[in-house]
Amino acid sequence: MDTSLFLLPEGETGVVEEVFLPWETRRRLLDLGLTPGARVACLFSAPSGDPRAYMVRGSVIALRREDADRVVLCRG
Repeated sequence: MDTSLFLLPEGETGVVEEVFLPWETRRRLLDLGLTPGARVACLFSAPSGDPRAYMVRGSVIALRREDADRVVLCRG
């Protein structure tokens, strides 16, 4: 079942299927390793729930909901 990166529960992992963001943001995330096929884990979120921290390819990145909602994952 597909879901957005933002909906991935803390401590769970998923695999990136596609990144639907404007070119500049998409390019930056691809450069950081958030590419189709990459396994990503949700580490934790800010007390307000936004942004959230994710581990991808050995790096920790923080994304706001508006960006994480546009990254499609398959769970697993």
